[in-house]
Amino acid sequence: MDQLSSFLPLILMFAVVYFFMIRPQMKRAKQEKKFIEELKKGDRVITKSGMHGKIFDFSEKNDAVIIETGAGKITFDRSSISMEMSKKLNAPVAEKK
Repeated sequence: MDQLSSFLPLILMFAVVYFFMIRPQMKRAKQEKKFIEELKKGDRVITKSGMHGKIFDFSEKNDAVIIETGAGKITFDRSSISMEMSKKLNAPVAEKK
């Protein structure tokens, strides 16, 4: 009984770390992977570096995406597309009252 009570704080600390840090990070990674897999031609996106553009084509060989910007066409890794910023860009604008 004494051994269990001495390990209880350690077990509780691991549970807190799992539910507040590890699990949300895994969920976010899964959402981001799904977002990247669902990209299609014509989608408006923003890269993690802040480049705005529209998906022109995909390069399956390099696991990359070709983005058409005002400066021309640029190739980026799929992982460089920002899920949060791209979703904000494509979110419907609320009507002003």
